[in-house]
Amino acid sequence: MTHTVRAATKKTAIVTGAARGIGAAVARRLARDGLAVAVIDLNEADCADTVEAIAREGGTALAIGADVADEGLVGEAVARVTAELGPPTVLVNNAGVGPRADLVEMATEQWDMVLGVNLRGPFFLTRAAVPHMIDAGWGRVVTMSSISAVGDAARVDYASAKAGLIGFTKSLALQLGRHGVTANAIAPGFIVSDMTRASARRLGLEFEEFQRRAAESIPVGRVGRPEDVAHAASYLVSPAAGFVSGQVLYVAGGPVD
Repeated sequence: MTHTVRAATKKTAIVTGAARGIGAAVARRLARDGLAVAVIDLNEADCADTVEAIAREGGTALAIGADVADEGLVGEAVARVTAELGPPTVLVNNAGVGPRADLVEMATEQWDMVLGVNLRGPFFLTRAAVPHMIDAGWGRVVTMSSISAVGDAARVDYASAKAGLIGFTKSLALQLGRHGVTANAIAPGFIVSDMTRASARRLGLEFEEFQRRAAESIPVGRVGRPEDVAHAASYLVSPAAGFVSGQVLYVAGGPVD
């Protein structure tokens, strides 16, 4: 089936979990690429730094506070994006949480919370945004999985959610390709972030030492930066990636088993 792309003066992107870390880096990169960006995080005030950074660089951004695990709030957020920036045709599902707990000690509430943010959230956002992409005849969905998807002894809930996102992504690619919409996942390895800082604290290590030890096991000899993931997202949402769909791109400094 052929499809016609109805070009707009400026495409609109949604990036979740964009107040800091990977999400903030992705939002800023997409703004530099010329997209208007809706910066979504749990609290709107927390998005201010990202939005202000985009504005300083000459971009267009909108801060929105929403819990991605709340179906109603997600619907309201996407409606606001559409009204204020235009229909979204790029979605980056980045919001995530990853507390640690052994299986036998894990509360059901933690399991539900982790899967709610990491797996239900992308479902809600994608379901709300995709109709705009279908209407436009063009769209990009990029979802953050993780190398933990292959197994993580310390975070069985997180690993389960991130593995689920790979199946979600591949299924979207099969279903949406005929509409001109691609779907891909990025699976980061060790990235300097609040999550890896928290891991260092739990182990009683200074963060610099934690990074040094991690880098020893990474083939390229360094840990990742949020910008490394942003570069990958920039490519996957671009017109140049139109024949790339249903893929998992590991941004991990080496192969992942």
